[in-house]
Amino acid sequence: MLRSLFSKQPSFWKAWRELLTSICLKLYSLTLYVLRLNVSHPNANSPELVTLPAASFPGSTALFFRLRPGIILKAPVKIGEDEILRKRDNVDHYFSIEEQILGRLGKHPRIVRLLGSRTEFPTGLLFAEASHGNLQSFLHQYGNEIAPSLRHKWFIQAIESIVFIHSKGVIHSDLRPENFLVHGALPLSLDLCLCDFGGSTCGDLQLSGGKLPNSGFFNPNDAWEATYAVDIFALGSVLYTIITGRWPFRATTGQFTSVEEIEEYDAYVDGRFADGIFPEVEGLFGGEIIRGCWTNKFSRAADIMASASQLHIKY
Repeated sequence: MLRSLFSKQPSFWKAWRELLTSICLKLYSLTLYVLRLNVSHPNANSPELVTLPAASFPGSTALFFRLRPGIILKAPVKIGEDEILRKRDNVDHYFSIEEQILGRLGKHPRIVRLLGSRTEFPTGLLFAEASHGNLQSFLHQYGNEIAPSLRHKWFIQAIESIVFIHSKGVIHSDLRPENFLVHGALPLSLDLCLCDFGGSTCGDLQLSGGKLPNSGFFNPNDAWEATYAVDIFALGSVLYTIITGRWPFRATTGQFTSVEEIEEYDAYVDGRFADGIFPEVEGLFGGEIIRGCWTNKFSRAADIMASASQLHIKY
């Protein structure tokens, strides 16, 4: 009797089945949505991602994470006030440039080692981790403890890095102490390698990151375009910082404490450089080379290395 009663009402069952199907589909879609949120937007405090301090791993286009010992993720993300990671807009171009240029450069002891890329969120580039962070932080932290022989070695290694990338048709365009990494086991075995190629230029690959060095590492009398000369001038300031422990016309390599301090320094150093006035280098290791970088004595990085090979160095 029950069977016959229901069999006489096919429209009722049809509507009921459609309602149940619709509810199940909505629950399924909602489950997928929640799972996608959890995968695509992990919490900044997730144990799977160790967020590295901005002071040691600065970047205007990325955040840095340690995936596991020795492997760093450079990811185009930002952390919101809710501590949720979200994709950073308009920076994919720089990551593409960096990956292509590092592919062109290949493995070299003076160049940061690209290990590959990560495709799950947060996506990004994977690098071998430098044991002692960036040169800027290292100089500020250890200061007078750094042996002259180590500074002399870094002087040569910084030049080597530029000679190599220029030989491959690459202009870095943003040379400064933050973009050199310090790696090694023992104090005197610490070596430099160049990093951060997102703003770089390579004519052969038709790539241009459109970046230029900061004040103190850029000649304000030059055209605002990436050239080999831009790298050579900036190299002079990097070499000066390695030997003296401070930026040109600045007392320290430490972080600026305010926007006003940055603006004051930029205006002062740009004015001095524009007038052809540079820090005194007499008596400094490689002083003539530093001045030559600032005064357009060198048209090629290889010429700088030729001069540096005449220096008396003891490691």
